[in-house]
Amino acid sequence: MPSAISIVTLLTDFGERDYFVPSMKGVMLGINSQARIIDLSHQVSSHAIEEAAFLLQSSYRYFPDGTVHVVVVDPGVGSSRRPLLVSTSRYFFLAPDNGVLSQIYEEESNVEVRAIENKQYRLDSTGATFDGRDLFAPAAAWLTKGQVPGSYGRLIRDYVTLPLDAPKMQQGTLIGKIVYIDHFGNLISNITPSDLQTLRSVTKQEPQKIVVGEVEIHGLKTAYLEGATGIPEALVNSNEQLEVFIKQGRAVDRCHVGVGQRIEVQ
Repeated sequence: MPSAISIVTLLTDFGERDYFVPSMKGVMLGINSQARIIDLSHQVSSHAIEEAAFLLQSSYRYFPDGTVHVVVVDPGVGSSRRPLLVSTSRYFFLAPDNGVLSQIYEEESNVEVRAIENKQYRLDSTGATFDGRDLFAPAAAWLTKGQVPGSYGRLIRDYVTLPLDAPKMQQGTLIGKIVYIDHFGNLISNITPSDLQTLRSVTKQEPQKIVVGEVEIHGLKTAYLEGATGIPEALVNSNEQLEVFIKQGRAVDRCHVGVGQRIEVQ
């Protein structure tokens, strides 16, 4: 179990125009004025649980032990969905029970999942539309003050998970999907170096062709600089995921594909 320290990260779909994010920070600082609050992102697409899960999975492990990660992408706010406190050997996570922590359950060790039931850790509010401020912010701040997870609520085992579709081999072709499109328009897939090695073992050769949408890419590059300007290329990025890019361009505009769509490697 990690020891509580004062770092809290925030990942939401709230944007930066409204009062949502600053009011969450105000609540936390009112409880612990020494808390260090780090914004992971507030630009998650509205209600996009899988996108939030990807961003969390890509960044959470680079923070110090004991960091409290708060994720509020919550289309079910105000319903019977449960708010969760998840403790692992290194971190705490607070999020709605909608599958946004699916990769955490898979990757972390000593995972303990609790429903947040103790009203001591929430603000009084007539409405039920803003659990980010009224529940997750105070619950997170009290963790940084040393409150123990067992005081938050009961252990549960029936928490929600998203289907974690792994790439698959089919008649000598590795089939994956696009899981994220970044700010530069790069198409990031769920295909990893391990998957590519499986393909090599089956075909007895290096990957020859990547197909995404109606675009065919031949071979892999090792850096963006190796790409020809304006032409879709592919590489394995620093997150160990196969990525389609265009040097000084946007692959998403050229390939006309979105998140969830198919990518093949042959």
